[in-house]
Amino acid sequence: MLHPVVAIGSVMVLAVLSGCAGGPASEPGGSAAPGRTESGQTTASASADEPSALDVSTIASGLDAPWSIAFLGDTALVSERDSGRIVELGADGAARDVGTVAGATPRGEGGLLGIAVREDYLYVYFTAEDENRIERYPLTGDPGALGLGEPEPLLGGADGLDGFDAPDAASYHNGGRIAFGPDGMLYATVGDAGDPSSAQDRRDLNGTILRLTPGGGVPEDNPFDGSPVYSYGHRNPQGLAWDANRTLYASEFGQNTWDELNVIEPGANYGWPEVEGVGGDDRFTDPVQQWSPADASPSGVAVAGSGLWIANLRGERLREVPLDDLAGSTEHLVGEHGRLRDVAAAPDGSLWMLTNNTDGRGTPGPDDDRILRVELTP
Repeated sequence: MLHPVVAIGSVMVLAVLSGCAGGPASEPGGSAAPGRTESGQTTASASADEPSALDVSTIASGLDAPWSIAFLGDTALVSERDSGRIVELGADGAARDVGTVAGATPRGEGGLLGIAVREDYLYVYFTAEDENRIERYPLTGDPGALGLGEPEPLLGGADGLDGFDAPDAASYHNGGRIAFGPDGMLYATVGDAGDPSSAQDRRDLNGTILRLTPGGGVPEDNPFDGSPVYSYGHRNPQGLAWDANRTLYASEFGQNTWDELNVIEPGANYGWPEVEGVGGDDRFTDPVQQWSPADASPSGVAVAGSGLWIANLRGERLREVPLDDLAGSTEHLVGEHGRLRDVAAAPDGSLWMLTNNTDGRGTPGPDDDRILRVELTP
């Protein structure tokens, strides 16, 4: 297995393909690009023979356990897990408070997690004392002076989704990514909260990917009548992204064997806890890639250019998966910036990344945590 990384000046990095190695994890990390043979065995494949160069610069620094990036036009909004703050970034990278999500309760991997923007609303996913919730806030004011109006519960709380208990919260496996799909619906990843059996129970919202209307209702064309569940059998999915063909991708933390990249189909069962990684079991949908937890811990994902980009925590790398070869991958920035929590396609065509070295599991540098800008070249 090769892991050479060469820095050129302060912002240029060369990264080459990596193979697969074993290792345990809770929020793991890994690399490998396996495909499945007809016998069900996995084989590593690579999409490119040449190393690729990335131009990386710092947008902002001094953030406290940032978790998610969302754009309101050209303005970036960032959630901080432990403080519960929403901040907006000025042109000079300075962070300004927009507001605080009062119900967010930080413990372990929980707190204020994913955010998404639609029209004049900010949507937030957070762990409360005993449940995971989704709320939306009207955005008041203009960029540079944004604020939050009164929250509207969509999932959880006293006025959340009728007929369904909110997903359980725990100190780990809360999922937490939310994003709007090309169909205008709100998708949310929910972890199993430490109860693996919940992921195989469609009546339980833990261990699922949910699909809701922007107002928090159940879309009529969801795969299970009257249910917000879009797919199930998930352990701890934390990344959502769509390509130009409306294909939905999700990253997922494994336990001790394989982390996953999945193509999400409505109504599909992704196997946890019966299967981890490629199982070759017709009852379950196999991942299109899997990696050793020691090299991955895949969190946020984004589609930009011709690739799917995956931020890795324990693996401390940015992985690029070509959309025309989902069994291939290239690794970038291995070990250069520490833990990477989220990645987002910016309005100017670049890629923004969040480091996560202040989350209690990393080793913070003097400027951590940071937002990094990656210039993508054709």
